[in-house]
Amino acid sequence: MPDSRITYRRRHSYNTKSNKIRKVKTPGGKLVVHTLKKKAKGPRCGDCGLTLQGIVRLRPKQYRGVSKRQKTVARAYGGNRCATCVRQRIVRAFLIEEQKIVKRVLKAQAKKKEAST
Repeated sequence: MPDSRITYRRRHSYNTKSNKIRKVKTPGGKLVVHTLKKKAKGPRCGDCGLTLQGIVRLRPKQYRGVSKRQKTVARAYGGNRCATCVRQRIVRAFLIEEQKIVKRVLKAQAKKKEAST
C-alpha cells in the first residue's frame, strides 16, 4: 500500500487478490478505505472456454440466490456449452449417424453382389 495516509480496516494486512481496496474521500474531507469484492469471471464454455452469453456473472456463492432462468439458457447444454459448440456437436452426431447408414448400405450391396455371383 504506497499511500501512507490510509491503513487497512481489517486484520488482513497484505495486498492480495482477496484484499483489494479503493481510496475514497468523504464529503467531510476524510480519506477512507473501501474494501472491494472480487470481480466475477462468469461461466465459460466447457469446450472452447468462451464466456457464456445470457447467464449472470456472479461469484459462485451468489448463484444460490438467483432464479434458474438466470443461470441457464433454454437449449441443449444451456448454461454449460456455447451455441457454436452445441451446433458442432449436433452436426458431428448427425454425420456419424449418416456414416453408419452408408456403411450399412454398402455392406448390404456387397452381400447382394456376392449372392448374385
